[in-house]
Amino acid sequence: MTDLFSPLTTPLGELPNRLVMAPLTRNRSKGTVPGDLAVEYYRQRATAGLIITEGTQPSAVGQGYLDTPGIHSPEQVEGWRRVAEAVHADGGRIVVQLMHAGRVAHPDNKGGLESVAPSAKAAPGDMITAEGPKEQPTPRALEADEIDAVVEEYVDASRKAIEAGLDGVEVHAANGYLIHQFLAPGANERTDEWGGSPENRARFAIEVVRRVAAAIGAERTGVRISPAHNIQGCDELDPADVEATYTAFIEGIADLGLAYLSILADPRAELTQKLRSAFGGPTFLNSGFAELTTRENAAAILDEGLADAVVVGRPFLANPDLVRRWAEGLDENEPNPDTFYGGGAEGYTDYPFAD
Repeated sequence: MTDLFSPLTTPLGELPNRLVMAPLTRNRSKGTVPGDLAVEYYRQRATAGLIITEGTQPSAVGQGYLDTPGIHSPEQVEGWRRVAEAVHADGGRIVVQLMHAGRVAHPDNKGGLESVAPSAKAAPGDMITAEGPKEQPTPRALEADEIDAVVEEYVDASRKAIEAGLDGVEVHAANGYLIHQFLAPGANERTDEWGGSPENRARFAIEVVRRVAAAIGAERTGVRISPAHNIQGCDELDPADVEATYTAFIEGIADLGLAYLSILADPRAELTQKLRSAFGGPTFLNSGFAELTTRENAAAILDEGLADAVVVGRPFLANPDLVRRWAEGLDENEPNPDTFYGGGAEGYTDYPFAD
């Protein structure tokens, strides 16, 4: 019987268990380069079936938050090389999540660079900067003839990930960032071939995934989506439109034989299972942010045949040896929200192992 601790065969290779470490923004990469703390943080969690790194910008323009890592400069590639070597030395597997923040950004966090998005429509709310919260400015709408260059940023970052020795990439098409901004009618008001209909809004996502897969291999390329997440102004309120958009997206990449599809949504929702079926490959599920994932609800997802693996966030953040703790029924460390974002070793690399 499939359980959390049985191996999973994927195009990426065999995963030793079905507990996938979620991408978790930690804001500890000073100068946007993963440093010694990041090396230790990821090494500690090498027993995860697969580690998905924190969101990592494929270009300087793509940065949204303070002190998030990039993978577009030689220094960043070298930082990720050290991370990959440490994880591999402890028997782990790690892919980097490529996250272009699009309009969810402030120029103060990226050397004054202007943000770009599908439409000149600001994201709601404030962005934390070194000087405190500031209103997110209206981004510049990408011209149609600029889009190819933005796609190429993902492609170049993917090549750099492989150069750094990482096992692959996850294309972040969820949670309100650039690709999700193209998918969502609440953020994409274009009337050209990149907007309007569900098929046109899915076009950018399909183009990014197909070209990344062509560059580094489909077996090294995963995708994350969050249909109808309705976050950061990426409103997707019409169920028929949501289904049409995400069906167009998944059917547009299903022939590639990708490493996996990661879905942040209700595992039992009809659309979630339709998209899993349309994808036809390994599917990872994350039930969302509303409640902490427990061993019991993770196991239930597999017991009910809803996914091939479960994506787990905060428990991995606080328990570097989460796989052992869940396998042996050991007590867990409690995550401390006060240390989630920014800072140093506290709440990052100092959570104790069992024993």
